[in-house]
Amino acid sequence: MTNELDREVARRRTFAIISHPDAGKTTLTEKLLLYGGAIHLAGSVKAKRARRHATSDWMELEKERGISVTSSVLQFVYRDHAVNLLDTPGHQDFSEDTYRTLAAADAAVMLIDAAKGVEPQTKKLFKVCRMRGIPIFTFVNKLDRYGREPLELMNELEQVLGIRSYPMNWPIGMGPEFRGVYDRQARVVHVFSAEGSHGESEVAERSVSIDSDEIKKVLTDTELAKLHEDIELLDIGGDEFTREKSDQGQLTPMFFGSAMTNFGVRPFLDAFLDLAPAPTSRQTTNGPREPTNPKFAGFVFKIQANMDPAHRDRIAFMRVVSGRYVKGMNAFHSRLGKEVRLAKPSQFMAAERTAIEDAWPGDVIGLFDPGQYRIGDTLAEGADVEFEGVPRFSPEYFAVVRSKDPLRRKQMEKGLEQLSEEGTVQIFQQLAMGMKDPIVGVVGALQFEVLQYRLEHEYGAKIALDRLPFSHARWVVGPNFDPKSFDWEGNRQTVQDRDGLPLVLFRDDWALQHAEDKHPELKFLNEAPQLRKLAALASGS
Repeated sequence: MTNELDREVARRRTFAIISHPDAGKTTLTEKLLLYGGAIHLAGSVKAKRARRHATSDWMELEKERGISVTSSVLQFVYRDHAVNLLDTPGHQDFSEDTYRTLAAADAAVMLIDAAKGVEPQTKKLFKVCRMRGIPIFTFVNKLDRYGREPLELMNELEQVLGIRSYPMNWPIGMGPEFRGVYDRQARVVHVFSAEGSHGESEVAERSVSIDSDEIKKVLTDTELAKLHEDIELLDIGGDEFTREKSDQGQLTPMFFGSAMTNFGVRPFLDAFLDLAPAPTSRQTTNGPREPTNPKFAGFVFKIQANMDPAHRDRIAFMRVVSGRYVKGMNAFHSRLGKEVRLAKPSQFMAAERTAIEDAWPGDVIGLFDPGQYRIGDTLAEGADVEFEGVPRFSPEYFAVVRSKDPLRRKQMEKGLEQLSEEGTVQIFQQLAMGMKDPIVGVVGALQFEVLQYRLEHEYGAKIALDRLPFSHARWVVGPNFDPKSFDWEGNRQTVQDRDGLPLVLFRDDWALQHAEDKHPELKFLNEAPQLRKLAALASGS
């Protein structure tokens, strides 16, 4: 199996696309699927005028609003590469879902709007990629419109994000004069023709050597002179490209194009698959786990309820890290401490799923979840493997949930439980009240709207949300913590998370700072601690 495992690992690419909202992420995703042969006509997400919806947006709310609010998994084969594209929410209110998804990716494509450059959400997601040390590829989008000069964008990447860039290709023109891109490695100009398809199908393309006589037939003397001038400037003053710097995330390969019209998408996909890393190792409590380890291991990074509303199903998305997954196999569930059967595996094209027989490192598969999985769970052959947890971030917006119809309370509680396990919201119990008037916490305010929509449409439960005046949540660790006396000091409220751990909601920055100053014996943590770490901290070890 070793040769087969090595071969399957080498042909896989698993990556996510990160961007600020409206930079064109869903559109680029559609076009990659189009060139990968996974779809035949690409949909536009220009919500109301579009005849079709984006393939990657499967939830009804996404189709109505023209935004991505969930992560989806899109898989296709291109040039013998098995590609796992992790499509992430574009809206900043759902960035926590993006953070979790990046834990399953081996590389990231950073999408930049040519006119707007580096935007706030791009900075946040870039930092997450930087922390994880994953390679970052930059695609400058919307060259079919007038934008900023490419050299200015390169400078902004260095000044704002602190990363140097190496243009793998260079745009010829901009806006209506955007003619194509020049491949610096192959010394070839890719000249495009839209042919009135509005980007729904593959674009017609000619590849002409810059050293041939034919180049003068496709580019004007002015365009050719400008291209030679730009390339000379890059060759003399630009960075040297090395695969090592790219793999370590120290240098970002840079590409130019227009996802809407398909200009530059295929050259980008070809180069990306050559340069992006094959599946990499993942850190466990016992050191790194290499993908070529013959024993199967994987971790759950996402749970999605009701992908098929008719069957009320739950799918746990698992990233395969090592070995070979085989349909129906048993694996040790580290959190539960027992063997479980990994049932009904599927691969995905958004909501469409295909039953599979096996999977290899880098693949993302969906497992039928009867309620036994959580985000961050490790599944492996053998009990000696546990991957480092997928982070759970503290929310910033809070509300008490009330059922508008007392007879539908059970449906509300079931929906809240399932959506919290999915990571859509975090559920907290008021002390000594159980699930009576639970508090929900979210990272972005728009998640409240999604919560109400999904509880009503997927569980038949209409709810009212009473917003609370808190803006910070911190898990509390330390000896002799007494919620009653602590809360009496004001500007805060102690609740319990789903694991029974104490968590304090603070009204503002001052309230948090005051508590930290007054109680130096306590630790206020921004991420949910693992139970064993909590015990160690509480005992002072």
